[in-house]
Amino acid sequence: MRLAITAGDPAGIGPEIVAAALRERFEAEIRVIETGPPCPGRPSAETGRAALAAVDRAVDLALSGAVDGVVNAPVSKRHIHEAGFPFVGHTEHIAARAGVKAPTMLHVSEKLIVSIVTTHVSIRKLPSLITAERVLRTIRDTHEAMRTFFGKLEPRLAVAGLNPHAGEGGAFGREEIAAIAPAVETAKKEGLRVSGPLGGDTIFARAVAGEFDAVVAMFHDQALAPLKTIARDSVNVTLGLPFVRTTVDHGPAFDIAGTGRADAGPMIRAVRVAETMVKARATLL
Repeated sequence: MRLAITAGDPAGIGPEIVAAALRERFEAEIRVIETGPPCPGRPSAETGRAALAAVDRAVDLALSGAVDGVVNAPVSKRHIHEAGFPFVGHTEHIAARAGVKAPTMLHVSEKLIVSIVTTHVSIRKLPSLITAERVLRTIRDTHEAMRTFFGKLEPRLAVAGLNPHAGEGGAFGREEIAAIAPAVETAKKEGLRVSGPLGGDTIFARAVAGEFDAVVAMFHDQALAPLKTIARDSVNVTLGLPFVRTTVDHGPAFDIAGTGRADAGPMIRAVRVAETMVKARATLL
Protein backbone atom coordinates (compact mmCIF):
# COMPACT_ATOMS: atom_id res chain seq x y z
CA MET A 1 0.00 0.00 0.00
CA ARG A 2 1.28 3.44 -0.95
CA LEU A 3 -0.17 6.75 0.20
CA ALA A 4 0.84 10.26 -0.81
CA ILE A 5 0.49 12.52 2.25
CA THR A 6 0.57 16.26 1.71
CA ALA A 7 1.71 18.55 4.53
CA GLY A 8 -0.83 21.31 3.90
CA ASP A 9 0.05 24.98 4.25
CA PRO A 10 3.63 25.04 5.62
CA ALA A 11 2.73 27.97 7.87
CA GLY A 12 0.03 25.93 9.59
CA ILE A 13 0.02 22.83 11.77
CA GLY A 14 0.14 20.50 8.77
CA PRO A 15 3.85 19.61 8.84
CA GLU A 16 3.83 18.79 12.56
CA ILE A 17 0.65 16.69 12.51
CA VAL A 18 1.86 14.80 9.44
CA ALA A 19 5.15 14.07 11.20
CA ALA A 20 3.23 12.88 14.27
CA ALA A 21 1.00 10.66 12.14
CA LEU A 22 4.01 9.10 10.46
CA ARG A 23 5.66 8.49 13.83
CA GLU A 24 2.50 6.81 15.09
CA ARG A 25 2.08 4.70 11.98
CA PHE A 26 5.64 3.53 11.53
CA GLU A 27 6.90 3.79 15.12
CA ALA A 28 9.92 5.68 13.83
CA GLU A 29 11.51 9.04 14.50
CA ILE A 30 10.32 11.56 11.92
CA ARG A 31 11.85 15.01 11.76
CA VAL A 32 10.49 18.03 9.92
CA ILE A 33 13.33 19.55 7.91
CA GLU A 34 13.01 23.19 6.88
CA THR A 35 13.61 23.76 3.16
CA GLY A 36 13.23 27.52 3.41
CA PRO A 37 12.77 30.25 6.00
CA PRO A 38 10.79 29.01 9.03
CA CYS A 39 7.21 30.26 8.71
CA PRO A 40 4.93 28.76 11.38
CA GLY A 41 2.04 31.13 11.91
CA ARG A 42 3.01 33.38 9.00
CA PRO A 43 0.93 32.32 5.98
CA SER A 44 1.33 34.06 2.66
CA ALA A 45 0.70 33.63 -1.04
CA GLU A 46 3.97 31.71 -1.14
CA THR A 47 2.82 29.16 1.44
CA GLY A 48 -0.52 28.87 -0.35
CA ARG A 49 1.25 28.18 -3.64
CA ALA A 50 3.44 25.52 -2.01
CA ALA A 51 0.43 23.82 -0.43
CA LEU A 52 -1.45 23.60 -3.73
CA ALA A 53 1.63 22.35 -5.59
CA ALA A 54 1.89 19.46 -3.12
CA VAL A 55 -1.77 18.58 -3.62
CA ASP A 56 -1.36 18.57 -7.39
CA ARG A 57 1.74 16.40 -7.19
CA ALA A 58 -0.03 13.89 -4.95
CA VAL A 59 -3.02 13.70 -7.30
CA ASP A 60 -0.74 13.18 -10.28
CA LEU A 61 0.97 10.32 -8.47
CA ALA A 62 -2.40 8.75 -7.72
CA LEU A 63 -3.65 9.14 -11.28
CA SER A 64 -0.48 7.51 -12.61
CA GLY A 65 -0.89 4.56 -10.26
CA ALA A 66 2.29 5.34 -8.35
CA VAL A 67 0.28 5.59 -5.11
CA ASP A 68 -3.01 4.04 -4.01
CA GLY A 69 -4.41 7.04 -2.22
CA VAL A 70 -3.95 10.63 -1.10
CA VAL A 71 -4.20 12.07 2.43
CA ASN A 72 -4.24 15.85 2.77
CA ALA A 73 -3.30 18.05 5.70
CA PRO A 74 -5.23 21.36 5.82
CA VAL A 75 -4.66 24.27 3.46
CA SER A 76 -5.82 27.89 3.45
CA LYS A 77 -8.25 28.82 0.67
CA ARG A 78 -7.47 32.50 1.25
CA HIS A 79 -3.74 32.17 0.70
CA ILE A 80 -4.15 29.91 -2.33
CA HIS A 81 -6.40 32.64 -3.76
CA GLU A 82 -3.69 35.20 -2.99
CA ALA A 83 -1.29 33.07 -5.02
CA GLY A 84 -3.58 33.54 -8.01
CA PHE A 85 -5.44 30.23 -8.09
CA PRO A 86 -9.26 29.90 -8.09
CA PHE A 87 -9.60 27.36 -5.27
CA VAL A 88 -12.96 26.49 -3.70
CA GLY A 89 -11.71 23.54 -1.69
CA HIS A 90 -9.77 20.30 -1.78
CA THR A 91 -12.80 18.30 -2.91
CA GLU A 92 -13.60 20.39 -5.97
CA HIS A 93 -9.96 20.95 -6.96
CA ILE A 94 -8.95 17.31 -6.76
CA ALA A 95 -12.09 16.16 -8.57
CA ALA A 96 -11.46 18.60 -11.41
CA ARG A 97 -7.84 17.52 -11.72
CA ALA A 98 -8.99 13.88 -11.84
CA GLY A 99 -11.64 14.65 -14.46
CA VAL A 100 -14.53 13.86 -12.09
CA LYS A 101 -17.52 16.16 -12.50
CA ALA A 102 -19.63 15.06 -9.55
CA PRO A 103 -17.66 14.03 -6.46
CA THR A 104 -19.44 13.26 -3.20
CA MET A 105 -18.18 14.60 0.12
CA LEU A 106 -18.47 12.04 2.93
CA HIS A 107 -17.52 12.70 6.55
CA VAL A 108 -16.69 9.71 8.73
CA SER A 109 -16.52 9.53 12.52
CA GLU A 110 -17.08 6.83 15.09
CA LYS A 111 -20.45 8.28 16.09
CA LEU A 112 -21.79 9.58 12.79
CA ILE A 113 -21.25 9.21 9.03
CA VAL A 114 -22.75 11.90 6.81
CA SER A 115 -22.56 12.72 3.10
CA ILE A 116 -23.49 16.03 1.48
CA VAL A 117 -25.45 16.63 -1.73
CA THR A 118 -23.70 19.97 -2.35
CA THR A 119 -20.18 21.02 -1.39
CA HIS A 120 -18.83 24.55 -0.91
CA VAL A 121 -21.65 26.74 -2.24
CA SER A 122 -23.42 29.84 -0.96
CA ILE A 123 -26.78 29.54 0.75
CA ARG A 124 -28.19 31.91 -1.89
CA LYS A 125 -27.42 29.39 -4.67
CA LEU A 126 -28.33 26.30 -2.66
CA PRO A 127 -32.02 25.70 -3.57
CA SER A 128 -31.32 25.58 -7.30
CA LEU A 129 -28.69 22.88 -6.72
CA ILE A 130 -31.05 20.51 -4.88
CA THR A 131 -32.20 18.36 -7.79
CA ALA A 132 -33.51 14.80 -7.81
CA GLU A 133 -30.48 13.77 -9.87
CA ARG A 134 -27.99 15.18 -7.36
CA VAL A 135 -29.81 13.75 -4.36
CA LEU A 136 -30.13 10.30 -5.94
CA ARG A 137 -26.47 10.27 -6.94
CA THR A 138 -25.43 11.12 -3.39
CA ILE A 139 -27.68 8.42 -1.97
CA ARG A 140 -26.19 5.85 -4.35
CA ASP A 141 -22.60 6.97 -3.64
CA THR A 142 -23.19 6.81 0.11
CA HIS A 143 -24.81 3.38 -0.12
CA GLU A 144 -21.90 2.02 -2.17
CA ALA A 145 -19.28 3.55 0.14
CA MET A 146 -20.91 2.04 3.20
CA ARG A 147 -20.93 -1.37 1.52
CA THR A 148 -17.45 -1.19 0.00
CA PHE A 149 -15.44 0.58 2.68
CA PHE A 150 -17.27 0.42 5.99
CA GLY A 151 -18.67 -3.10 6.24
CA LYS A 152 -22.41 -2.32 6.01
CA LEU A 153 -23.85 -4.75 3.46
CA GLU A 154 -27.35 -3.27 3.74
CA PRO A 155 -26.78 0.25 5.06
CA ARG A 156 -29.71 2.15 6.51
CA LEU A 157 -29.62 5.67 5.08
CA ALA A 158 -31.56 8.72 6.24
CA VAL A 159 -32.02 11.68 3.87
CA ALA A 160 -32.47 15.15 5.33
CA GLY A 161 -34.83 17.78 4.02
CA LEU A 162 -33.60 21.22 2.99
CA ASN A 163 -36.25 23.32 4.71
CA PRO A 164 -37.43 23.40 8.34
CA HIS A 165 -39.43 20.28 9.21
CA ALA A 166 -38.56 18.89 5.75
CA GLY A 167 -40.79 21.51 4.15
CA GLU A 168 -43.94 20.71 6.17
CA GLY A 169 -45.79 19.44 3.09
CA GLY A 170 -44.78 22.43 1.00
CA ALA A 171 -45.55 25.11 3.58
CA PHE A 172 -41.87 26.07 3.96
CA GLY A 173 -40.57 25.24 0.49
CA ARG A 174 -41.05 22.69 -2.25
CA GLU A 175 -37.54 21.22 -2.66
CA GLU A 176 -38.59 18.15 -0.66
CA ILE A 177 -41.61 17.55 -2.91
CA ALA A 178 -39.91 18.37 -6.21
CA ALA A 179 -36.50 16.75 -5.71
CA ILE A 180 -35.71 15.02 -2.44
CA ALA A 181 -38.75 12.75 -2.03
CA PRO A 182 -38.64 11.57 -5.69
CA ALA A 183 -34.94 10.68 -5.29
CA VAL A 184 -35.70 8.72 -2.11
CA GLU A 185 -38.52 6.83 -3.83
CA THR A 186 -36.29 5.93 -6.78
CA ALA A 187 -33.61 4.67 -4.39
CA LYS A 188 -36.18 2.53 -2.59
CA LYS A 189 -37.28 1.01 -5.90
CA GLU A 190 -33.63 0.11 -6.52
CA GLY A 191 -33.65 -1.86 -3.28
CA LEU A 192 -31.81 0.62 -1.05
CA ARG A 193 -32.83 0.98 2.60
CA VAL A 194 -33.45 4.70 2.71
CA SER A 195 -35.79 6.97 4.68
CA GLY A 196 -36.72 10.59 4.12
CA PRO A 197 -36.89 13.42 3.66
CA LEU A 198 -36.60 13.91 7.41
CA GLY A 199 -36.27 17.10 9.44
CA GLY A 200 -32.71 18.27 9.82
CA ASP A 201 -33.29 19.12 13.48
CA THR A 202 -33.87 15.47 14.50
CA ILE A 203 -32.20 13.33 11.86
CA PHE A 204 -28.70 13.41 13.36
CA ALA A 205 -29.83 12.52 16.87
CA ARG A 206 -31.68 9.52 15.41
CA ALA A 207 -28.56 8.43 13.53
CA VAL A 208 -26.32 8.77 16.58
CA ALA A 209 -28.86 6.73 18.55
CA GLY A 210 -28.37 3.88 16.08
CA GLU A 211 -31.48 4.14 13.91
CA PHE A 212 -29.46 4.87 10.75
CA ASP A 213 -25.96 3.97 9.55
CA ALA A 214 -25.43 7.21 7.64
CA VAL A 215 -27.15 10.51 6.89
CA VAL A 216 -27.39 12.23 3.50
CA ALA A 217 -27.46 15.98 4.19
CA MET A 218 -28.28 18.73 1.72
CA PHE A 219 -25.55 21.29 2.46
CA HIS A 220 -22.23 21.85 4.18
CA ASP A 221 -23.25 23.36 7.50
CA GLN A 222 -26.35 21.18 7.88
CA ALA A 223 -23.94 18.22 7.96
CA LEU A 224 -20.88 19.62 9.68
CA ALA A 225 -22.42 21.68 12.49
CA PRO A 226 -23.82 18.59 14.26
CA LEU A 227 -20.92 16.39 13.24
CA LYS A 228 -18.26 18.69 14.67
CA THR A 229 -20.33 19.24 17.79
CA ILE A 230 -20.38 15.56 18.70
CA ALA A 231 -17.18 14.24 17.10
CA ARG A 232 -13.55 15.34 17.21
CA ASP A 233 -12.36 12.44 15.06
CA SER A 234 -14.19 13.07 11.78
CA VAL A 235 -12.42 12.48 8.47
CA ASN A 236 -13.38 14.01 5.13
CA VAL A 237 -13.53 11.44 2.31
CA THR A 238 -14.02 12.22 -1.38
CA LEU A 239 -16.09 9.61 -3.21
CA GLY A 240 -16.18 9.17 -6.97
CA LEU A 241 -12.44 9.48 -7.59
CA PRO A 242 -10.36 6.72 -9.23
CA PHE A 243 -8.28 6.59 -6.04
CA VAL A 244 -8.82 6.87 -2.28
CA ARG A 245 -8.67 10.36 -0.85
CA THR A 246 -9.07 11.57 2.75
CA THR A 247 -8.29 14.67 4.75
CA VAL A 248 -8.76 16.12 8.22
CA ASP A 249 -11.93 18.00 9.11
CA HIS A 250 -10.20 21.15 10.38
CA GLY A 251 -8.20 24.07 9.12
CA PRO A 252 -4.48 24.95 9.22
CA ALA A 253 -4.70 26.58 12.70
CA PHE A 254 -2.07 29.24 12.05
CA ASP A 255 -2.54 30.61 15.56
CA ILE A 256 -1.02 27.52 17.21
CA ALA A 257 1.41 26.44 14.50
CA GLY A 258 4.85 25.69 15.92
CA THR A 259 3.70 25.88 19.54
CA GLY A 260 3.44 22.14 20.11
CA ARG A 261 -0.28 22.38 20.92
CA ALA A 262 -1.58 20.82 17.70
CA ASP A 263 -3.63 17.64 18.08
CA ALA A 264 -2.43 15.04 15.57
CA GLY A 265 -5.35 12.71 16.31
CA PRO A 266 -7.48 13.75 13.31
CA MET A 267 -4.50 13.38 10.93
CA ILE A 268 -3.72 9.94 12.34
CA ARG A 269 -7.32 8.94 11.78
CA ALA A 270 -7.30 10.32 8.21
CA VAL A 271 -4.34 8.06 7.42
CA ARG A 272 -6.03 5.07 9.06
CA VAL A 273 -9.28 5.61 7.17
CA ALA A 274 -7.34 5.85 3.91
CA GLU A 275 -5.56 2.60 4.71
CA THR A 276 -8.87 0.89 5.49
CA MET A 277 -10.36 2.09 2.23
CA VAL A 278 -7.38 1.06 0.12
CA LYS A 279 -7.44 -2.43 1.63
CA ALA A 280 -11.19 -2.72 1.06
CA ARG A 281 -10.89 -1.59 -2.54
CA ALA A 282 -8.07 -4.07 -3.16
CA THR A 283 -10.35 -6.96 -2.17
CA LEU A 284 -12.72 -6.00 -4.99
CA LEU A 285 -10.07 -5.99 -7.72
